[in-house]
Amino acid sequence: MKNAILFILAVMIWGSTWLVITYQLGTVHPLVSVAYRFAIASIILLGYCYWKKLFQPLPLKTHGFLTLQGICLFGLNYWAVYTGEHYITSALAAVLSTVIIYFNILFGWLLLNKSISKEVVMGALVGIGGVVLLFMPELTQSELSNETVAATTWLGIFLVLGGSVLASLGNITSAYTQSIKVAVTHANALSMSYATVFLFVMILVLDIPITFETTPVYIASLFYLAIFGSVIAFWAYLTLVGNIGADKAGYAVLVYPAIALILSSWFENYQWQWQSFAGLAFIVVGNLIAMNKWRHVNTLLRIANTRIRG
Repeated sequence: MKNAILFILAVMIWGSTWLVITYQLGTVHPLVSVAYRFAIASIILLGYCYWKKLFQPLPLKTHGFLTLQGICLFGLNYWAVYTGEHYITSALAAVLSTVIIYFNILFGWLLLNKSISKEVVMGALVGIGGVVLLFMPELTQSELSNETVAATTWLGIFLVLGGSVLASLGNITSAYTQSIKVAVTHANALSMSYATVFLFVMILVLDIPITFETTPVYIASLFYLAIFGSVIAFWAYLTLVGNIGADKAGYAVLVYPAIALILSSWFENYQWQWQSFAGLAFIVVGNLIAMNKWRHVNTLLRIANTRIRG
């Protein structure tokens, strides 16, 4: 029951954050909103680490890796995602983010000398086909409207994909810091802090005005993303990984896009079409194959066949 609650908590929060991000888009520059978010999250985590006495002396090289992890995973990644959601719906951004599975495997091969199995290649091909199907209605509609709308849709896609690449590099760095026995909570507290400093430096260098929106919607969404999206969800997921292993906990990546799609249907008027259902199914199956859970695909197909016959 405890593990089920942790799983539901992580999936529901991460599935909802994609929609909540849209309430951060307005008068405040996306880079500033991201900086606010991780400033709050890092203060909470630093306080928790101090309370639990989790801090430990680390060599300068390790701090360098934690800085890289923060910049990729919590800095540039979210800047790209926030900006990308200006141009595509939160639902499509959430589903597109699941390609991080393939980037993790690719960078694991390039940087950590991990082998790539045939299941990964097969899963990637199926998943990419699903992404194409899922985005087909929106891209077609954009092209029919005008070239400018189509261009901005493509821009949104590439920004979210770029964010996934950066997040994957952050994950690979995190895997390294965990391999040298740096506690996850300690690492996240420091990397979020370094990311916050980096973001504010970028704001100053780019001469972006530091503004704040005092509306209840902006403030509530900011604290939701900082506390629930950046602290509680990560705590729930990492605790789940410790309890049942990363293999089973990884199913969260398959489930949270469905939550994002449902919420987008309610709040953003996302229109479901046959390509949407087919694309989502292809992505789920492709991810299952890539995560070496292809045997479950046969189970799902048998269940579906039984239901159809029934």
